[in-house]
Amino acid sequence: MEPYERFEAWQRAHEAALAIHKATRSWPIEERYGICAEIRKAARSVPTNIVEGSAKRGVSEFRRFLDISLGSIAEVGYLLRFARDLGILSEADYNQLEGLRSQAAKPLWFLYRSVDRACRVRKASGAQ
Repeated sequence: MEPYERFEAWQRAHEAALAIHKATRSWPIEERYGICAEIRKAARSVPTNIVEGSAKRGVSEFRRFLDISLGSIAEVGYLLRFARDLGILSEADYNQLEGLRSQAAKPLWFLYRSVDRACRVRKASGAQ
């Protein structure tokens, strides 16, 4: 098991990214380089930044990558809504994918808060 696999945030983000990738296979061909590529990239960015951040030395770097993941997961939420409102994504598929995104966002937020708290403690104690 890789070290990042212990994080529930990574597990849920990985699951959501896989589901989004699979769901977008049936999207219109004209969206291949548009919203399809954009949502896939944003969805992959969430677990990828957790992996990269957890491999960095120090909690400050990890926090920075978790912050990027939080931005990406918010972007995925908007892109899902956009695809639904355009009629590319059915309401049922939207609900399923948004549910997975939401299930990933909660532990990601808690992980970020925990790492941020550790950064603040280190900073207050004079450690770098």
